[in-house]
Amino acid sequence: MLQRIQSLYMLASAIVTGGLPFVFELWTDKNKVDVFFTSSLIYISLFVLSTVLAIYSIFNFKKRQHQFVLNRLNMIFNFILLGFFVYRSLNLSGETFVSEKGIGMFLPAISIVLLVLANKAIKKDEDLVKSVDRLR
Repeated sequence: MLQRIQSLYMLASAIVTGGLPFVFELWTDKNKVDVFFTSSLIYISLFVLSTVLAIYSIFNFKKRQHQFVLNRLNMIFNFILLGFFVYRSLNLSGETFVSEKGIGMFLPAISIVLLVLANKAIKKDEDLVKSVDRLR
């Protein structure tokens, strides 16, 4: 059922990782040029992978356990992406490259929060189904 709350959380996560990186810059370099996620193939691939995984998980609503595992995998990819952003912004000394951090660096964190909320709702549904099966 696509109208469940976890589907809405996963859809919001797909929008955050699939649409918002085009809008928000990751950082501004020392020449005042906005750097978007398209600057690196790693960023592109992880954002696309996270978006595809969230959308696939939405349509996998009949298998709640599989959906739960896919969301966990999606969270891992978002943590990796967040790690790349933190490494990139903290490893470079002074004003060599990253001058001002943008809101785009926090998009994986927002996606992780939405996926955690989706997993909580999936677990709640799974517990409800198990409790009903006990009564039969």
